[in-house]
Amino acid sequence: MNQQVKMVDVTTALNWINSGMAVVVDVRERHEFAAQHIRGAFLLPLSEFDPAKMPEVEGDKKLLLHCRSGQRCGVAAARLLATGYKGEINRLAGGMLAWMAAGAPVDCGAAV
Repeated sequence: MNQQVKMVDVTTALNWINSGMAVVVDVRERHEFAAQHIRGAFLLPLSEFDPAKMPEVEGDKKLLLHCRSGQRCGVAAARLLATGYKGEINRLAGGMLAWMAAGAPVDCGAAV
């Protein structure tokens, strides 16, 4: 894995989110997001992934990519790196499956 890309566990991700330090990008598909998602996450499905559409990560905030199990966000990270992305990229280890297994909060509803 590239040194610019790091895996983070659910506890770390939840701490970042609760303290307002994370910009969460969900790369799952629209129907997956509608079923459940992390509150405040931006939806950017891998099938439509365009690094130019990434939300701004300002100041000391952390970019956190996630998917269902942690695999698709690796593809998204590679695409970001290929376009010259310079910031740190964090991937949620175990993805949404790990998030829900840990009992972390989820929202339900259609993508905005």
